Amino acid sequence: MKKTTVISQIANMENSYMVFSGTATRYLAERICASLGCPLGQLLITKFSDGEFAVSYEESIRGRDIFLVQSTFPTSDNLMELLLMIDAAKRASARTINAVIPYFGWARQDRKDKPRVSIGAKLVADLLSVAGVNRVITMDLHADQIQGFFDVPVDHLYASGVILPYLQSLHLEDLVIASPDVGGSKRANTYAKFLGCPLVLCNKTRARANVVATMQIIGDVEGKNVVIVDDMVDTAGTITKAADLMKEAGAKTVRACASHCVMSGPASDRVQASALEEIVFTDSIPYTQRCSKVKQLSVADMFAEAIRRVINNESISNLYIV
Repeated sequence: MKKTTVISQIANMENSYMVFSGTATRYLAERICASLGCPLGQLLITKFSDGEFAVSYEESIRGRDIFLVQSTFPTSDNLMELLLMIDAAKRASARTINAVIPYFGWARQDRKDKPRVSIGAKLVADLLSVAGVNRVITMDLHADQIQGFFDVPVDHLYASGVILPYLQSLHLEDLVIASPDVGGSKRANTYAKFLGCPLVLCNKTRARANVVATMQIIGDVEGKNVVIVDDMVDTAGTITKAADLMKEAGAKTVRACASHCVMSGPASDRVQASALEEIVFTDSIPYTQRCSKVKQLSVADMFAEAIRRVINNESISNLYIV
């Protein structure tokens, strides 16, 4: 009798959650489901001729813990899809609604850096809360304090969980970790401490957004294998300029790694033409352009494990390498 009860409880736990995906991140949701050993839920997104769209769940989610996988990179349709998915789940009586956002867009707008500007990250956090989300699972926010913009629990994962093992597998001698700007020094210092190697900084000034005016290297890179660490690469202007400068300063090789593969505009061409040996990203954002130097590591297993622990009310802290 007891054995039957235990088996029944396990079965109920396995059936208590469901995973759904928006359009933009379906490839990652499928990998997460493969890791969890569960099917991807059936969701229909109907598009109208004027560009408007509607979301509907094609199976019952009443009383279930729902995990919605969607990165919110541009266009804003990706964010709107997620908001409609949350709203539809709330109206369909889901027990809890958990937004799994591998890349949290609009995060660079995290403060007022000049008068009369918006704080987009706070606005997006408010939109998600008002829509009805109960928890957010995300990775490598542009600024850690964005977690405080939410009034619901935020599980903040780190891409270092997949990037550091990859760097270790390269067995690079005379390794140096570099930050492309002073703002990223904390992240780079964490990598350097874990790998037991020196840290180099780049001091840059910007002419305007996405345009670097000047850059200087602070530290010694001569004869070293340099790895530049950043949270995202957008137009690749900063990271390729840093790589070229370090090569000119005598670096043996220069690589880069970043959590999020934004890679907009001329980024792929810049990376291909630069001194970089390779640039390593996670698959939080799909990359469809062709660049032989770009490598993506999957974070599906990491997010699947985080989901599994949320379901079982277990700590996720030991998922962090650093």
